[in-house]
Amino acid sequence: MPFGIKDVLKNTENIPKGTGIGMKKKKDITMREAIGNNVYAMKLAFSISKERVFHSLFSRFIGYFEWVFFSAFFMRYIVDALDKGKEPITIFIFILVCGTGFMFTSLYSNYVENVTYPLTKIKLYYGIYRRLYAKARNVELRCYEDPDFYNRYTMAINAAGDNVANVVDYFWGIVIGFIATVSVFYTMYDIDPYALLFVISPIIGNFIFGNYMNKFEFKRYQEGVPNDKVMNYVNRVMYLPDYAKEIRLSKIFNLLRRQYDRATENNVKIAHKFAFRVAFMNFWRITFTFTVIFEGVLLYAIYRTLVSKTMSLAELTVLSSVMVSATWILIGLFDDIMASIRSGMFVKNLRDFCEYEEKIAEDQDGIMPSDTIESIEFDHVSFSYKDECTIKDLSFKIHGNEIVAFVGHNGAGKTTIIKLLFRLYDPTEGVIRLNGIDIREYNLRAYRNLFAAAFQDFKIFGMTVKDNILMGRHYENEDELVMQALKKAGLYEKIMSLPDGINTMMTKEFDEKGAVFSGGEGQKLIVARAFAKPSPIKVFDEPSSALDPIAEYEMYNSIMKDGQNRTMIFISHRLSSVKNADRVFMLENGRIIEEGSHKELMKLDGSYAAMYKKQAMNYLAVDNVEGVEL
Repeated sequence: MPFGIKDVLKNTENIPKGTGIGMKKKKDITMREAIGNNVYAMKLAFSISKERVFHSLFSRFIGYFEWVFFSAFFMRYIVDALDKGKEPITIFIFILVCGTGFMFTSLYSNYVENVTYPLTKIKLYYGIYRRLYAKARNVELRCYEDPDFYNRYTMAINAAGDNVANVVDYFWGIVIGFIATVSVFYTMYDIDPYALLFVISPIIGNFIFGNYMNKFEFKRYQEGVPNDKVMNYVNRVMYLPDYAKEIRLSKIFNLLRRQYDRATENNVKIAHKFAFRVAFMNFWRITFTFTVIFEGVLLYAIYRTLVSKTMSLAELTVLSSVMVSATWILIGLFDDIMASIRSGMFVKNLRDFCEYEEKIAEDQDGIMPSDTIESIEFDHVSFSYKDECTIKDLSFKIHGNEIVAFVGHNGAGKTTIIKLLFRLYDPTEGVIRLNGIDIREYNLRAYRNLFAAAFQDFKIFGMTVKDNILMGRHYENEDELVMQALKKAGLYEKIMSLPDGINTMMTKEFDEKGAVFSGGEGQKLIVARAFAKPSPIKVFDEPSSALDPIAEYEMYNSIMKDGQNRTMIFISHRLSSVKNADRVFMLENGRIIEEGSHKELMKLDGSYAAMYKKQAMNYLAVDNVEGVEL
């Protein structure tokens, strides 16, 4: 994740209370957009689980059918039969048949609710999150470093499950509810056409007040997302073992708690801000429906029955039953309409994320690169991020099977060069070439497969040692390959001492008996990961920062032996590790200020030599082993 403790604290410390953190005011979603998002969600759900879509249709149909049939047809038949003096046996048979039908529909509804829905929900969630994770893997790295994008990604994740499933149910609820409404209205019209006049006002009222309710609820959610992000972050940090030591040995807990309290306070204020508005609109929506339909139709029917005597008691009974049905059907229909629009608003973030067009597409077609590396060239490359230039008009050429190193102080641009080389970013200006061809013309997956890398900011996954080294790749004699990589990295004996050897689970995330490594051991594991991948280009980004000088010396000896007949690139600010490189590039403020071998740069007596001499005391152990003098 792009945010650490410092980032959260930095981004929230100066935020006024009661506001969303870093939330920009966004344009309201139109009704048309919400409907379009619902159509997208329906297509998505249908492509993943047709069973869920069809069962939702049948379930909604049965629910409305029972209601309409009972109020509009069942009661009318009973009243008419009694009024016309039909045989009791006929009425009894009718009631028995209807009761049997209701029993079977009830069994089906129970099956759908307790069996089908839970199973299809899992399938639907699985399919959606598979697509989300595949998309998340492919979007360029800079997207995750953009807070606005990250907020929208968070909202997409939150909308992925329930809202898509709800859209399916709401959609069929609207379709079947509309049919049910027409059926009930027809019955009312058949009894008395003027009774329909009492329905017009609630329909208008439901749309007006319901639309305001949706906008308020969506705005409440939008404003609360940044606060939720902070709260979720603190929740995660408090139980992850990586942070346990720092939390216990410092006062960071108080700062985290302060930010958690502030985020909670903000969410409470946001909830208060919108709760009364939503409640007010819902009050008038329900009042309109009940008052105008329920009371209006009832008073009108009683007037016709008792005063004008133009309606029979039987018609009054049926109209009253239909009136109650119309009230609840309309409330249910408009609830589904408003909920569908609201879900469509939430689905927008999911849709935007899934339809985001990557500037660096993982599955793009292109030239298949050769495993033979002739040259890597940066031609007047510049890179800027958020108007901050980190690489400035950089030009250099690395030859095949050459060992080069990029050195410099923190922030000099070393790691940015590697990110550009891996096409995690594309240059703002200039061209990067591999074997004389612009790297943007290569098939991206095949191009990246040319590299094996060990990064300083490494991550160890909650999987076996073997899986952490192979990283999902498959080779012949995998166990032997892993063993050899561990030996080269100096970690073989440590791994063999574990209960299950290379099959030992790492971290305690999923296994309480999982192995937990020190920083140096973890670094060796990552180097073993690079050893195990037979790539023509090896990249090592501060691979020994957690090692002592002797261990560092042994590590680099092993790397050099493994790197024969390979192109190797080192990133380091510890200059003892790069003395054996063919060429060293000294970086400062995104530019190469010095270039040459270690001996050449020491003779130059410039920035490289000054930096090396300042670090000399840390290298005495290595120099004594090598017999090298300053």
